[in-house]
Order: sequence, then structure tokens, then C-alpha cells
Amino acid sequence: MQDTGKKMRVLFLCTGNSCRSQMAEGWARHLWAERVEAESAGTNPKGLDPLAVEAMREAGVDISGHASKGLEAVRGKLFDLVVTVCSEADENCPVFPGAARIVHAGFDDPPRLARGAQSREEALSHYRRVRDEIRDLMKKLPDMMDKGK
Repeated sequence: MQDTGKKMRVLFLCTGNSCRSQMAEGWARHLWAERVEAESAGTNPKGLDPLAVEAMREAGVDISGHASKGLEAVRGKLFDLVVTVCSEADENCPVFPGAARIVHAGFDDPPRLARGAQSREEALSHYRRVRDEIRDLMKKLPDMMDKGK
């Protein structure tokens, strides 16, 4: 990503805006605060998932102040990159004015995987794995944005 002095605007889109998109927003802000203005939204927001907050806190990223938002919260905003992080959001991704690029980067759904967990620790293991996968992708965020140019 070229340093033009202007922050790149990135939206992370998921269905519930409760877990994966929130994690992606948190990692983008944590890793690229000087270069990226990150937001997240959901096609059907469900509220911030407390286990997502806990998993991110363990990694040193505080998303407890985030709020689950719907598409109306970002309607009319211009983004340089829109990243869908679940297949449903990818299939139902609306058109964003000015979006230089829309990319799909699907991740497993931790709440769905945790439904059969026998303990909180087992449930958190799914959140931790997905958190780390999202972090690895967010480390490549500048490259993702450059490919769109």
C-alpha cells in the first residue's frame, strides 16, 4: 500500500456483525491504525459476541467497545475495499458506491462450531483458531488493497 497520507477505508461485512467481521475490524485497527480506517457491518446484525470479545482480548486487542451494526450504518459511505468474511454476506453483498474492490475471505463461524462444545474452553478454541486465521489475513491487508489498483 502506497503511503499517500490518506488512510484507506475498509469495510468488513458478515451476516451478524457479531464475531468474524468484528474480529477483522479489530485486527485491522490494531495492526494498521496509521494506514487504515476500518469499519464492520452485518446484513442481519445480532449483537457483539462475548466470546469473540474474550478471544480478541486474549490476543491483546480490545473490541469490547464495538457495536454490531447493519448496512444502514454504512450506507452512502465510500470504501476503498470491502471484505466479506462469510459466504452469506458474499452472496448477498450489496453494491457500494466508490468501492475500488470487493474481496471474499470466508472463515468458519465460531458460534456455529461452538454449539456442540462440552465446555467454555472447548468453545473458545474455535474462536481462537478463527481469530488467528483472521489475524494472518489482516497482516496481508495492504497487499490486498494494492492488488485492487
